[in-house]
Formats: sequence, C-alpha cells, structure tokens
Amino acid sequence: MTLSSIAVVGASAAGLSAAESLRKRGYDGALTLIGDEPHIPYDRPPLSKQVLSGAWPPERVFLRDRNALAALGLTLMLNRTAVALDMTDRQVVLADGERIGFDGLVIATGAAPRRLARSHLAGVHFLRTLDDALSLHTQLVAQPEVVVVGAGFLGSEVAATARTMGLTVTLVDPLPVPMHQQLGDRIGGLLAQLHADHGTSLRCGRGVRRFLDAEGRVVGVELTDGSVLHADVVVVAIGAAPAVGWLADSGLHLGNGVECDAKCRAAPGIYAVGDVADWPNQHFGTKMRLEHRLNATQQAVTVAGNLLGDDLPYTPVPYFWTDQYDARIQVHGIVPPGADVTVMRGDPADRRFVAAYGHHGVVVGVLSWNSPRELRSARALVVGHAPWPPDPYEAAMAAADGHMAAPS
Repeated sequence: MTLSSIAVVGASAAGLSAAESLRKRGYDGALTLIGDEPHIPYDRPPLSKQVLSGAWPPERVFLRDRNALAALGLTLMLNRTAVALDMTDRQVVLADGERIGFDGLVIATGAAPRRLARSHLAGVHFLRTLDDALSLHTQLVAQPEVVVVGAGFLGSEVAATARTMGLTVTLVDPLPVPMHQQLGDRIGGLLAQLHADHGTSLRCGRGVRRFLDAEGRVVGVELTDGSVLHADVVVVAIGAAPAVGWLADSGLHLGNGVECDAKCRAAPGIYAVGDVADWPNQHFGTKMRLEHRLNATQQAVTVAGNLLGDDLPYTPVPYFWTDQYDARIQVHGIVPPGADVTVMRGDPADRRFVAAYGHHGVVVGVLSWNSPRELRSARALVVGHAPWPPDPYEAAMAAADGHMAAPS
C-alpha cells in the first residue's frame, strides 16, 4: 500500500526517531508529529540525574533544534493531546476536536507514572517529564528531607542524585533489595550496599500505608510496619503504565500496552513503538514491553521500515543502564524472575565485574558493573543463546566471536 499521510502520536524519542527514519527511507508524503507537551522532543534519562541535580540546563536534553525539525518537512503539533482513535475513518482525534487523518499511524505515547492515594498533596512529586524534573529540582535545592517511594530504575537514581546533592534521603520499597525486578537478589543486594555506603537510608521489605499531611502538604510517610518517616518532599517512583487510555474505544487490542505482532503491527497500517508497545520478541520467545531509551530508537527504525513495506520482525537484545553514585551498571538481554546468576570476571567486592544470567538452560542476560569493555564482548553469549552455565570467560568469548559483528 502506498502511503500519502503518516501520523506519529507522541513527540518522544521514539516518535521523533520514527519520523526521522521515515524520511531517511525516502518517504516524502505528509508527516505529522503530535505531542502533548509544550516542548520539542527531548531525552528522558538525564531527567533523574543531570537535570534533577542542576548540572545540565534544560535545553541540553532537546534531541534536535527547531531547524533540524523544520528540515524534516513535518507538521509539528505540540501541546496537543490525542483523546481517541477512529480506525474506520483513519483519524486521530485531538482534545480540541480537531481530527488528523492518516494512511499510516505510529503510536508512541509512552507511559504515565503509577500513583498512590493522596498523591495530590503538596510536596509529593512524580518524575516523568522535563517540567516534573525542573519542579522537583526547585524543591531539592531548599535541602528538604526526602523520601523516595520505589527502588526501581527511577527511584534508585533519584535517591542517588538527591543524596549526591547532600540531602537526607530514605529509599522505600516493598521488595527486599533495590532494583530487585530489574537485576535480581544478588546484584540488588550489592546496590543496597552502594546506597548505604553513600548515606542513603534504606527501608526495603515494607510498603507505604499512607502519606501524612499538615494543611494539605505532606509531612511524613507511614510504612506498613507502622513506622513513620518525616518527609518534606516525597518522590513516588512505583513504575509506569502504558499510555493507552485514549485508545480504549479504538478497537485495538490493549493489555500491557498496545498489543502488536512480531513486527510491532497493531492493525493494518498501525504500529506501536517505545514504552507503549507490547510485542513478542522472537529471539527470547516471550512478549515484551520495554521502557529503555535505546529500544525507543531501535524499535522506531524497524517500525518505519515496516510501514514502508519491509515486513520484518523486531528481535532486539535489549540494552539498559543506570548511573548511581560512582557506579555504571549496564545490561544486555533480560533478567527473568528467578534467573540464575554467576560472576564471570572481576570481583563484586571491588565493584568492577561482569556477571551472566541464565534461564531455561541458556544465557539470557549479561551485566557489567563499571566494566563496559568486557560487557561488549559478553553480549555475544546472549546473541548466540550460549548454554548455561557459561564456559570460562575467554573460551566463551572465542566461541561466540562470530556473533559479535552487529546487534540483533
């Protein structure tokens, strides 16, 4: 099918990458990029670190300047919210009633923070947008006592940033260690020690019962064990839900995001990309919805090609990283619940090592803690479905060398 008009809903890294990829592939028809924020597309990973601390000015996170966006020859619609999708007439309906027609559609609306009861109180913050980061930074420079609820990616990074700024910080999570779901017990335990060594107070293994307030402003957090933490500022980082509310009556299949086939197609001529896409990754034989920065770009490239006729499955080896204090932790692959883990090189006590994760008899993930060079080689174990447990490091690398030429 020849496309004459493509709409991209979500002026995010994923949405921008889709638009750029379409132009690079030679698509010269009408192209509309719709975003619900007032800002041009920007990068989110620095929000919890450099922007939050004040080390970077906000304009540094913009992915392209306006001249580069203009050169794409697209219609950029900022501060406009999509509220419905009419698949019969192939139109995106905006909050003001305007309808944007399309032949092809890319859904890149991302995810929205999950909330707790009484999150409306003054002093309770979420961190998803650039404006969220700037607002929270303004609060942190006043040196408040901070409680971070949720010790996943975002919460752990916010806690580390706030502690680096010299604040009193308590990190709360119902799971036994920080980043338990992302890294497992063993590496999560090392992360707990890292936070403790830098003076962050940990309250793992207990949840939040309620927020306490005085005249509408949060003053404390009561935990499920009955203890109460004083708080001038609370940051809620308990995960995000895919932003699919506007698609509720569209006829698309919605579950943990927009349900797609292996080619990220949700319906004829309609694709999803980034945090909102739920698709089967054939490399691992499982469905995935990834909230990782690199995935936003890689998936957008595949989706743009598929819109133009490639019809290829998207089979990445996921990559994600987190920077906390003096540690850079990087992972290629996945970490399923209950995965086995072994250290292949280095020593966790030195906080410089490479580890592998195994599941169902194969290596499914590799992790480095301040060892990026070794990780690039170890990735081949995941690409090549190396058997578990992995061979000694050098032998495994030599055997897998043929898989290292290019990412999947």
